Amino acid sequence: MLNVAFLGDVSGRPGRRALQLWLEENRGKYDLCIVNGENAAAGFGITEKIVKAFLSQGVDVITMGNHTWDKKEIFNFIEDYPLLRPLNYPEGTPGKGLIRLKIKDVTVTVVNLMGRIYVECLDNPFRVFDAVHSRFPEDLFIVDFHAEATSEKQAFGYYVDGRACAVLGTHTHVQTADLRLLPEGTLYITDAGMCGAVDSVIGMDLKESIDRFIKQLPVRFKVPDKPSKIQVCGVSFNVDVESRKVISFERIQKIYIRGEDGNYS
Repeated sequence: MLNVAFLGDVSGRPGRRALQLWLEENRGKYDLCIVNGENAAAGFGITEKIVKAFLSQGVDVITMGNHTWDKKEIFNFIEDYPLLRPLNYPEGTPGKGLIRLKIKDVTVTVVNLMGRIYVECLDNPFRVFDAVHSRFPEDLFIVDFHAEATSEKQAFGYYVDGRACAVLGTHTHVQTADLRLLPEGTLYITDAGMCGAVDSVIGMDLKESIDRFIKQLPVRFKVPDKPSKIQVCGVSFNVDVESRKVISFERIQKIYIRGEDGNYS
């Protein structure tokens, strides 16, 4: 049995704290832990310090998305860690879009892909998956599909059904209710959810977020400072090593409440 935890977009300091608490409680249950970190640095991008912290806490692979390049320092370290930018960026883009790990005599390939509707228009993620799967057809594929449109996410899930072990949507930060096995056995969810402040708009401060819609003026978004509740969202699943199929799965949704002493529990 291969036990996997996949945690959705980590949004700023509240998300990092929630992730740390959850890993302290649960990391020992899993053989592989994957985290989307594209919003980890104040909601935009990631820093080397945060990457090192995630890895020291037990994260094995960090995936990214459309905010990959928000912190320009990433060009100095993206090659040095199990840090994935979307594979369908053009050839020659710094970094890597997949990583192959040997776990329990199984080669697990984690792939980061980005959709093309309402975000950057990159190479076709469907065709990019075809190409990488044809190179490693015996691998167990886990895909972070980072996309805006639910239709594109669902279409991709069905397109790779039976070839990918799991397709886990990220980017929209709200955990969806469609976690299920597709007809050919691929585990699918449109969005795994977010690690961050509970009382927020997809991880960002309420006032600035609401003002953006009311005033229709540019707003500098920020993550909430010391929110009363923080959460971890994601998916855990167990894979039969021989069949390479998911045999059980469940949502991850844990809320931590801030006490009078400032600590979360």
